[in-house]
Amino acid sequence: MKALIFAVCVVFGVGGVSAQPAVWQPSPGHRQVAIWPGAVPDARAVAGPEKVETDTDPTELVAGKPWLYVSNVSRPTMTVYSAKGKNTGAAVVVLPGGGYEILAIDLEGTEVCDWLTANGITCVLLKYRVPAPHVTQYWGAYPESPMALEDAQRTLGLVRFHAAEWHIDPHKIGVMGFSAGGHLVAATSVHSERIYASVDAADKVSCRPDFAVAIYPGHLSFGEEKLERPELNPDIRDHLSAQAPPTFILQNEDDHVDGINQSLVYYIALKNAGVPVEMHLYAQGGHAFGLRRTKLPATRWPELVETWLVTIGMIANHGE
Repeated sequence: MKALIFAVCVVFGVGGVSAQPAVWQPSPGHRQVAIWPGAVPDARAVAGPEKVETDTDPTELVAGKPWLYVSNVSRPTMTVYSAKGKNTGAAVVVLPGGGYEILAIDLEGTEVCDWLTANGITCVLLKYRVPAPHVTQYWGAYPESPMALEDAQRTLGLVRFHAAEWHIDPHKIGVMGFSAGGHLVAATSVHSERIYASVDAADKVSCRPDFAVAIYPGHLSFGEEKLERPELNPDIRDHLSAQAPPTFILQNEDDHVDGINQSLVYYIALKNAGVPVEMHLYAQGGHAFGLRRTKLPATRWPELVETWLVTIGMIANHGE
């Protein structure tokens, strides 16, 4: 993904990007459903119809494989992937990255759900609205654009509202996001009150996640990009309190898309607010690697998340 995320904002269909004939659909046995019963709040016009495309550029392959991205999403949807084997009762709303311009729907979406469900965790994949309108270099992030945060809050409420029906513990619903989705994890963590007007009963239950996982997050570090002068995104800073959920953060030091300051400033703020937080930094691994295995140590991050979920009481040890 890397730099192409930003190039794709301008031109779809450049060298190495091939079009698919249809919009993205989940695998057989799963159905994506609209998260809003009527008109979406803060609707914005998009350049064209929603579509899914494949990045086959040899310089952008991840673990030697191409990846899919969705663009022009104006009708957000969620797809529920039920837990397999022994159900832990936990659920995770997965937020793919893509610079608030596209969504890496397999690399940071369906492949994540395959891992979670295999561990007895229900996965809810959110296809939130992109692209977001932008004015500044931090475009897409709330409050400049409310769309993605509205979609994430709505989905968290829907999951909690349907918890009994979907065999989920309503007190074990978390969020996991990548890159821009990592910022969305932080935004849902600090904005426990909805930023949109209630539309039905699902908006009467809490939209606060019970735990949060931010993998190579972006849009969190503002100001001077040097270790001695990073500043936390003012919106996150001004709304952060001890009520934010336990948080797991992971990033690589050679990430040249979203540098480690993104994680460092958020980690420090969470610590200062008294929020339980665990952070892992690795020397190598770059950006946008998802769960695809490589020879680098950072590729084992899913095992760290599994252990962390045990330590915060969201799932039990294997075999228990």
